[in-house]
Amino acid sequence: MQVSAYYADTYEERARTQVAATGERDGVPWVAVEHCLFHPQGGGQPADRGWVDGHEIVPLRDRDSGLVVAVASGEAALPVFSPGWPVEVRIDLPMRVTHAALHTAGHLIEAAGRAQGWMPAANNHFPGQARIEFTAPQPDARLDTPEGREEATEALRTEVAGAIAQDLPVTWENDPEGRRVVHLAGLHSAPCGGTHVRSLGDLADVALPTLKVRKGRIRVSYGAAHRER
Repeated sequence: MQVSAYYADTYEERARTQVAATGERDGVPWVAVEHCLFHPQGGGQPADRGWVDGHEIVPLRDRDSGLVVAVASGEAALPVFSPGWPVEVRIDLPMRVTHAALHTAGHLIEAAGRAQGWMPAANNHFPGQARIEFTAPQPDARLDTPEGREEATEALRTEVAGAIAQDLPVTWENDPEGRRVVHLAGLHSAPCGGTHVRSLGDLADVALPTLKVRKGRIRVSYGAAHRER
């Protein structure tokens, strides 16, 4: 009934499709399309900005139907749609690839943290807020001093830069339970519902300020952009 096209191709900007369903969410009308380009907010990643027949929308995951539905962005209401109607859909591609770069960079930093013996505990891939939090199952004496924290951060930077320089592929598959699992070559694999770049060479300007330790958590903030090709 609905294809999650944002998984198949992060870079698909527009498509012709048709209305799959219509309804209301908390009294607000929504429309769902069959070929869905719109990634809803979730998994630490913000929602796409998109348009249906030129009307700006915000995608949401509908609790009842499980569909990704589009509601009007702002005060202007959507026109009345009916199932089967042909429509043109489009996303803000520069925003999409920014989100994809941040999400992929987050997975790469998780891999680098695991190489230090840490375990991922939380993540946020929003622009301006991106960070990965870890716990250390074994005490890491480096984290007790500013110099040691900078040393640990530099080890992360080296691991991340090396993987990007190799331009390792980013792929995904569904596991036997039907979960979508994203792979960064042999470095990292994790169930994930986000969008990602094609390969690590698509990442640019990956910056890691010196990590912080708060309430037993190792917090690695970061920034990343999509490389122009």
